[in-house]
Amino acid sequence: MALFTSGSAYEDFMGRYSRRLAPLFAEFAGISSGMAVADVGAGTGALTAELVRLGATVAAADPSPEFVASLLQNLPDVEAHQAPAEQLPWPDGAFDAVLAQLVVTFMRDAPAGVAEMRRVVRPGGTVAACMWDREGMELLAAVNRTQGAFGSSGPMPEARTLYRTREEIESLFADGFGEMTSELLEVECSYRDFDELWTSLLGGVGPAGAWAVSLGVAERDAARAELHRQLGEPGGSFALRARAWATRARPET
Repeated sequence: MALFTSGSAYEDFMGRYSRRLAPLFAEFAGISSGMAVADVGAGTGALTAELVRLGATVAAADPSPEFVASLLQNLPDVEAHQAPAEQLPWPDGAFDAVLAQLVVTFMRDAPAGVAEMRRVVRPGGTVAACMWDREGMELLAAVNRTQGAFGSSGPMPEARTLYRTREEIESLFADGFGEMTSELLEVECSYRDFDELWTSLLGGVGPAGAWAVSLGVAERDAARAELHRQLGEPGGSFALRARAWATRARPET
């Protein structure tokens, strides 16, 4: 089952978080007006839009044609390519900074993807990546616990995805980089009620959504009740925090 479906489903489930994370990640990466920046695994354009707002000249790449179409609909002046991180469509040293927000977990070969990011950044430029912390992203942590109550059959559980800790993300920068810095970034998102959250999960986005839609009717009802319990049984509006590890580094010369 595909980890990502439509752009609108992504926006409902994760876009609300990624758009709040983008300004923090761009600041962490040192992005400023006039820089040439690549957004790798750009998705529907949460980070791309922030980079444009900052005055950068932005190019974006994503392997999903649906996501590229959604990005271009919202940001028609951005150079966007349908391409995986492992085969970026740009020449060596083309950018001042190359960023990957919430994507290294989903690359086919993350070390190869980060090596490509290093290839297309200029000498002295910045390569940066961030990913939700396994326990610090409250929504996904609650899904992890819910999946644990139902066993691990079916689509990959969130708990088995990679690059969810500082050490795991930093390992991607072990070869060919120097001046490495990591930081924990935090955002918060609100929901009208639990039904809004559950409906977004049933959009089938990511390992969490793929798992939810794979369940039979009875299992789905039980999973809904268990996730509600794991989140403290909210009866009305509520908010969840989400923490992401971000790492930046410069290529060694």
